[in-house]
Amino acid sequence: MSKNLSTKLLFIITVILSIVSLFVGVSDISIFNIGKEELDIILISRVPRLISILFAGIGMSISGIIMQQIGNNKFVSPSTAGTIDSAKLGVLMALVLIPKPSTSQKIVISFIFAVLGTFIFMRILKMLKVKDIIFIPLVGIMLGNVVGSIADFIAYKNDLSQNMGSFLRGSFTTIIKGNYEMLYLTIPLLVAAFLYANKFNLIGMGEDISVGLGLNYKLVSNIGVIIVSLISALVVIVIGNIPFLGLVIPNIVSIMKGDNLQKNMPFIAMLGASFLLVCDIISRIIIFPYEIPIEMTVGVIGGAIFLYLIFRRNK
Repeated sequence: MSKNLSTKLLFIITVILSIVSLFVGVSDISIFNIGKEELDIILISRVPRLISILFAGIGMSISGIIMQQIGNNKFVSPSTAGTIDSAKLGVLMALVLIPKPSTSQKIVISFIFAVLGTFIFMRILKMLKVKDIIFIPLVGIMLGNVVGSIADFIAYKNDLSQNMGSFLRGSFTTIIKGNYEMLYLTIPLLVAAFLYANKFNLIGMGEDISVGLGLNYKLVSNIGVIIVSLISALVVIVIGNIPFLGLVIPNIVSIMKGDNLQKNMPFIAMLGASFLLVCDIISRIIIFPYEIPIEMTVGVIGGAIFLYLIFRRNK
C-alpha cells in the first residue's frame, strides 16, 4: 500500500467513524428515519460533539509532534512537559482572581500559564546533562505533578476542589451548541503548524544543526511553544484533560511512515481524530446508556500504547 493510498484510506475511515459518531447515543436515531426532533438532537448535540472530537484529536496530536520536535525527544508531549497541568493552573487562577470569569478570560490566563510552564520545562531540559529518552519525559511529569499539587492546594484553600475536579475531567458529555465554538480558534493555529512543518522538522535535528542550516532556532521554537500552549488551553477549557493523545499518535505515525514531518502532518491529524473518535464511541457504548469520561478511556488505551512504545524502544 502506497503512502498516498494509506492516507486516503485513513481519511475514509475518519469519515465513516464521524458518521457513526453522529448516530451513537442515548437517543435512538436512525439514519433512515430522521424527523424534526432527531434533527434537533443531531444539530444541537451530536454535531458540536463531533466537531469538538475532531478539533481536539487533531489539535492535541499536532501539538504532540511539535513538542517532540522542539524537545528532540519522542516521549515529550503536552501531557509530559507540564503544559496541560500549567493550563489547568491557569484556569484555576482565573476562577480565583476574577469573579465569574468569561470563557475568553479563562483561555487567556490558561494560555499564559501554559506558555510559562512549557518554557520552564524547556529551560530545565537545556540544563539537564542526561538526555535519556525516558528520563526527560519523567522530568516533565514530575514538573506537571508539582504544578498540579500547587493547583490542588490553591483549589483547596479557595474551596474550589470539587468544581475544578468536575470542570477539568476530560468529557464530551456537556458539549452542545453554544459552548464549544471557541475550539474554532484552533484552525489558524493548525494552519500555522502546517506552514512551519519544515522548520519544526529542522528543529528536531538539534539546535546546532538547525542554526547551521540558517534557521532562527529560538524564534521557531517559541512559535511552536505558543501554538502548543494555545491549543492545549483551548482543549482544557472546552473539554478538559485528554492524556497521552499527543504522545502516542506521533510515535505510531513515526513507526509507520518515518520522520518527515511535512509529509506526515496530515496523517497525524487524521489518525489523532480517528483515535479519539474510536475512544469516544467506546466510552458511549461500553456501559450504555451511561458514559465513561473520555479522559479515562484515552488514558487506559493510550497508557497501554505508551507502555508498548517504551518496551519497543528498549528492545
